[in-house]
Amino acid sequence: MRSLFFGILFVLLVGIGGFMYRNAVEYSARPIACTLDALVCPDGTALGRTGPSCTFPACPPPNVSLSDVGIAFAVPEGFSPAELPDSASVASYRKAGPTPEEPAEIIIRRYAIAPSSTALATIQETAIGGASGEPVPSIAYSSTVLGAHRYTVVSIERFEAVVDTAYYLARGADVLRFDAIDRGVVNWTDPDLDTAALPAAAALRQLLAGLQGE
Repeated sequence: MRSLFFGILFVLLVGIGGFMYRNAVEYSARPIACTLDALVCPDGTALGRTGPSCTFPACPPPNVSLSDVGIAFAVPEGFSPAELPDSASVASYRKAGPTPEEPAEIIIRRYAIAPSSTALATIQETAIGGASGEPVPSIAYSSTVLGAHRYTVVSIERFEAVVDTAYYLARGADVLRFDAIDRGVVNWTDPDLDTAALPAAAALRQLLAGLQGE
């Protein structure tokens, strides 16, 4: 009787195993149909889901993702990664200028908002003129919308042919600062100078228009 029981159990196990094996082989041969939704990268490239898990691939260059900061963007044409200038910097890019001493720069910094402080106070504390070492006056502040975000625009520096314009993005726990530094600006003293049209500033505005994240 026991032999009959074990015989039946053996047949059942073999049958179940064969069914599972055939099912696995047939399923693996079937094409995987991923959903048709697309991931749009900061530079406008659209990517579809791929692979057995139907995940999105990483956006190709010039797209960059700073996971620690929670943002993604497309690096403007001609700009290459550069050394971080200070401890607050999270990314830095440089483009060669007319002379080696006149590169255009884009620097991204992050400042935490203290528990007893505000985003505006953090911006005011960090908007320091390089030549004066003092906070820039309130008349140097303005505001603009680029892409999906509103930025506080601060004229940080206009001194000896250098124009530094910062775009601040206030978030819940921190403030991101994006600097466009143009050098060799011959008419830097002109009060009607359109700083947004300068090479580094124009490139930064293009970056910010496609910025993804908070």
